[in-house]
Amino acid sequence: MPRPATVRAAAGHAPAAPTFAIGELAREFDLTTRAIRFYEDCGLLAPQRRGRQRVYSLRDRTRLKLTLRGKRLGLTLAEVKELVDMYESPRDTQPQLKKFLVVLATHREQLEQQLADLQATLAEVREQEREARRLLAEGQKRAGAL
Repeated sequence: MPRPATVRAAAGHAPAAPTFAIGELAREFDLTTRAIRFYEDCGLLAPQRRGRQRVYSLRDRTRLKLTLRGKRLGLTLAEVKELVDMYESPRDTQPQLKKFLVVLATHREQLEQQLADLQATLAEVREQEREARRLLAEGQKRAGAL
């Protein structure tokens, strides 16, 4: 984890929570700052502002991490936002887990269908390769016979 931006606590007060600059998060998660701003526009992140500088909290960092995990799973940003927002609520986690399972099942089915489609396409490519080799060999035999 990167070193959080320096946070100073006032005398007699508990230290403030660590914060992150956009560049720090970009480096940590191997993203562009433009991508992080896009996630802000989608409502996934809500950094504070200090003048023109964005200041990201641990909450923002966690949401970014979950967003990237969701993307790796093939979720849309709308699905990621819905799930991340659900997990932030202090309510019972049962509905959240059920929703997550529904989303995962849907994506698993899509991936399995894509895999079946790819396997069928590969089988067709292999068949076409065999046919092309057969025709090539046949042509070479005819040329050698002449």
